[in-house]
Amino acid sequence: MHTISGSHIAGLGTVTGYGWGTQALWAGLTSSKPAATLQPSFGASTDDPGWIVRVPEGGRAEDGTTRFARAMRAAAREAINDALSRGWTPGARVGLIHACVLGDLDMYPMVTPGSGGFTGRQYLSVTPSTPVSLLMSEYGFHGPTMNLSAMCTSGSAAMITAKLWLDSDMADDVLVVSTDLSATPEVVRMFVQLGVAITDTDPLNACRPFQEGSRGFTFGEAAVATLMTSQRGTDAYASILGGAMSHDAYHVTSVDPELTHVRRCVEEALQAARVAGSDIEYMNAHGPGTRQCDAAEGQIAQTVVPEAQLYAVKPLVGHCQAAAGAAELAAALLGYEHGEIAASPHIAQPSVDQLIDGRTPMSGTHGLTLKTSLGMGGHNAALVLAPA
Repeated sequence: MHTISGSHIAGLGTVTGYGWGTQALWAGLTSSKPAATLQPSFGASTDDPGWIVRVPEGGRAEDGTTRFARAMRAAAREAINDALSRGWTPGARVGLIHACVLGDLDMYPMVTPGSGGFTGRQYLSVTPSTPVSLLMSEYGFHGPTMNLSAMCTSGSAAMITAKLWLDSDMADDVLVVSTDLSATPEVVRMFVQLGVAITDTDPLNACRPFQEGSRGFTFGEAAVATLMTSQRGTDAYASILGGAMSHDAYHVTSVDPELTHVRRCVEEALQAARVAGSDIEYMNAHGPGTRQCDAAEGQIAQTVVPEAQLYAVKPLVGHCQAAAGAAELAAALLGYEHGEIAASPHIAQPSVDQLIDGRTPMSGTHGLTLKTSLGMGGHNAALVLAPA
């Protein structure tokens, strides 16, 4: 048995490679077709095209001059309006956590040597605090506010931190926004050189989490927002029962093969949620399709949550770095909402018997979900979701 905590997810907003809004994301996920397209200059050399997931142009001009600024504000606005339509009333202390890694790359030239010609006000747009402050000002929110960066676990870590704020009565509500629009040819090429990002073939051929022949992930972009509240009476998507974070302290790119702290992170998340591993019905994996992560999460699935059905959506939405965990969490929330798990399709022989095939929709999704995230450098995060 488990008790529902006071951390409810009452609103959701997304901007992904599928388009602007949660309807576009759900339509894309259930199509089982990747959001990636073949883009010029993203191949092995500057002259070659490559497969990439990029957020399309869109949003409101008044939200900013860059896709990053417009996407962040659009996702936040959709989450807030969604929560209001579901019965949420803002408390006196609405906080904001913004998960990001590289920030708004379009603004970086302002601080490079010899750039010059920019005003102090323009320089302010480079600082990570500015987008957060503008969003708080737009809505008149006065709760605690911060940026959070934990590499690929940033989105999940932000959700866990928001729950801590709610549980400790530091805030009445928390808007969590995860933004990563860093898919530039230069950044993507660095991940290709590291041997983890694949641009020379389509995502379903390259990225096959927990299946034979997987080579790595397709780089992606997204902005995802959730409105978390301790209020009861809202028509929430789900509740976060518990979560945990840890660090391998092992290697800057490699997962500790002993999995000591990955396993501890998951077990502590289950303990915080007051549930057993056998209570978990679904495991929404980090699932980048790399050999190390497949081995790590596959072992966790088989030994810690052996009754859970496993799925990953990175082949569809791409690896969205700071927004990765948030985009994958959004897939779980929409799955609860629509009563269907949207998973990546089987392309090759699965290495784990629990792996869901996205070509065969699963209905009746009412069980607990374990969301895991593994970040470069050794960051680990896990959280447990219960449907509303």
